[in-house]
Amino acid sequence: MQVESTDGVTVALHDMGGSGPPLLIAHATGFLAAPYQPLADALQDDFHVFGIDFRAHGDSSRPTSGDLSWSGGGDDVLAVVDAIGGPVTGFGHSFGGAALLIAERARPGTVRAAFLYEPIIPPSPLPDTFGRGDNPLAASARRRRPTFPSRADALARYASRPPLGRLRADALFAYVQEGFADLPDGMVTLKCRPEDEAGTFEAAGFLTTDDLAGLTLPVAVAKGARDDAGNMGPPRFVPAIVEALPNAEQVTYAHLDHFGPFEDPDTIAEDVIRRTRA
Repeated sequence: MQVESTDGVTVALHDMGGSGPPLLIAHATGFLAAPYQPLADALQDDFHVFGIDFRAHGDSSRPTSGDLSWSGGGDDVLAVVDAIGGPVTGFGHSFGGAALLIAERARPGTVRAAFLYEPIIPPSPLPDTFGRGDNPLAASARRRRPTFPSRADALARYASRPPLGRLRADALFAYVQEGFADLPDGMVTLKCRPEDEAGTFEAAGFLTTDDLAGLTLPVAVAKGARDDAGNMGPPRFVPAIVEALPNAEQVTYAHLDHFGPFEDPDTIAEDVIRRTRA
């Protein structure tokens, strides 16, 4: 289903199955709804699950202006929640977690409860790298190889090395299958262009912990604690996010890193159900 958002964007909204109250999966930067299907499958007995492809990701279009500010992600959430007939329970990963709270802040009552896995909501004052050209996440995104001879070649490369090699096989397969577009010469290319992924990391419009005080919805904020997770910003943001939200709790997974929802979707789903169902 295609939904009209702001700035000329058409957003892809995917029905991922299930029955019960609606739950919206909001993906991380550079991804799309498809690789969260294993998580959706584990939630289907308790929720009717939907997934969004944010602007410039997956099957959604780029903004007319080219502006990738994070407020646009909030607009995309509001557009699909209206199409679903919300409010919704939200599952947000990284950028997606921030987008859910941006939407809730703009229109209270949009998100009934949320489970956020390492949302990118930095503490105040902002880290020096936010919104700057030397942002290491943006630099890494620009180095991504956009084109492969085939999906099989992309899958083999990703499966052979971290971090994508740690994804559960079905999640990685779904990412490769749906995250690439076919080219006329038979090759395949990423639907989310590396420059757009980098531009999202560098864009303005994100929340900081100072913006969270007025949000009263129940929120579980999860983080991975595997050794290499400590080298990234998002897990370090989690305690400050929990402290800033009036009705929040922290969940920690010793065996996971920033890609936890793709690594162990069954365990994550159990906690989503336990911590968001009224």
